[in-house]
Amino acid sequence: MMHPKYLIALVLASAALPASFAAEKYPDSLPLQPLADKPARLAIKGMPGKVYYVPSTLDTIKWGYLPNAADAPLLTVPSGATVVFDTLSHEGLLEDQGRNPLAFFMKHGVPKAMVLTDAIAITGSVIPHDFAKDGPHIITGPVAVEGAEPGDVLKVEVLAVVPRVPYGVISNRHGKGSLPGEFPQGARPEADANAAAPEKFHNVSVFTPVRKNRRGQWEGVMKNPDGSEVTFPAAPFMGVMGVAAATDEPVHSVPPGVYGGNIDINDLGAGSTVYLPVFVKGAQFYTGDPHMAQGDGEVALTALEHSMRASFRLTLLKKGDARIPSASGSLSKPFGETDSHWIAIGMNADLDEAMKDAVRESLRFLTEKLGMEPAVAYAYLSAATDYQVSQVVDRTKGIHAMIRKSDFKKVKKSANKH
Repeated sequence: MMHPKYLIALVLASAALPASFAAEKYPDSLPLQPLADKPARLAIKGMPGKVYYVPSTLDTIKWGYLPNAADAPLLTVPSGATVVFDTLSHEGLLEDQGRNPLAFFMKHGVPKAMVLTDAIAITGSVIPHDFAKDGPHIITGPVAVEGAEPGDVLKVEVLAVVPRVPYGVISNRHGKGSLPGEFPQGARPEADANAAAPEKFHNVSVFTPVRKNRRGQWEGVMKNPDGSEVTFPAAPFMGVMGVAAATDEPVHSVPPGVYGGNIDINDLGAGSTVYLPVFVKGAQFYTGDPHMAQGDGEVALTALEHSMRASFRLTLLKKGDARIPSASGSLSKPFGETDSHWIAIGMNADLDEAMKDAVRESLRFLTEKLGMEPAVAYAYLSAATDYQVSQVVDRTKGIHAMIRKSDFKKVKKSANKH
C-alpha cells in the first residue's frame, strides 16, 4: 500500500490544482476548437492564403494504430503544401481516466467551454479502443503527397505547434515507465477495472495547467503539498510524425520505426525539419501524440501530453535529390534537423543497441555529406557531439545525436538546410 505521507501529498496536490487553474488568465483565443468537421482547404487566421486543414474526427483518426499501406488518404496535396492538423492528446480521454474528458477535466476545475468538442465526440462514440492491447495515441491522417513513390523522401518542416487548451496531463501506469514495479506506488490494477470504474486501475495522472510567464513564454505549473509552485518551461512538439509502413497489417502506435511514428524527440518542435523515407505511394503522412513539454527519457511514461494545432510544410524529395541527407539519394530511417543541429536518430529495443544505431547513423551522415574520414568522424563525435536519450518507455528505445552545424561552417558540402 502507498505510504500515508504520499497519500496526503496526492490529496493536497489534487485539491490545489483546480483553484490554481481557475485563478489563471489565458489568451482569449483559447480553446482552439475544430475549424471544420472534415478535411478541407480553407483560410486560417495568421496564415497566408488557403491551406489544407485536417480535423480529428471519427473519420480522420486511428486510436492506437498508425496508418499503413491499406489506408486511403484523407487528402492529396501538392509538394510544398502547408497542412494544418488539429490533434488531440489521449490523456484525459483514456479508459483509466473514465473515457469522458468533460467529466475528467471539469473535476480539475476546467470550465466546460474549455474542453475540446472533438475529444468529447470521439470518446462518446462507439469507436473501439482496448486499453490493454491498443496504443493510447489518437493519430490523425494520413495525407498523401502527389508523386511520392517508395525510395523518395518526404521533407516535413514543422511550421508551428500551438496549444489548443491551457492544460495537459502527465501519467504513470502500472507496468510501464522507466521504473515498472516501483511506480505507480500503491495498489495494482483490479481485474474488473474499466472506463466505468477508472479508479480501479490505480494509475496516476497528474493534471498540469500551463500559463504564460512574464516573458510571454508558456510554462507548466505543479503544486507541492505546502502550496508552493514548481514551474518548468514548455517546448511544444509532436511526438508522432510519420509515413505509412509498407504493410497491410496493423501498426501499433507505441513503438517507433523506420517510418517514424512515435519517435518522441523533443528537439523537433517549430522550426525543425524531419526527413522521412517513403515506403508507399503518396507517402501517407500522419501526426499525433502532441506534447507541451518532455524531458529526455520521458521516464514516467508520458510527457506533458497536450492537444495541439500543428502546421507542416510537406515537400517531396525525389530519389537522388541533393537535399536528401545521404549519399545514396534515399534514406532508410528518419533524420532530423534544426537551425543549429543535425539530428541522427538511433532506435532499438535494447538501449545499448539504440546507442550503436545512433552512432552509426552519425558516422554515415558525416562521411557521406560532410566528407569526413570514418576514423576522424568517430573521434569528432566522441569529442564534440551529445547523444541524448529520446525516450525509454516506448518498447523501441531512442537515442539521438545532436551534431552542431557551426562546427562545419567552413565545410563546403551539400548539407546546408534548404
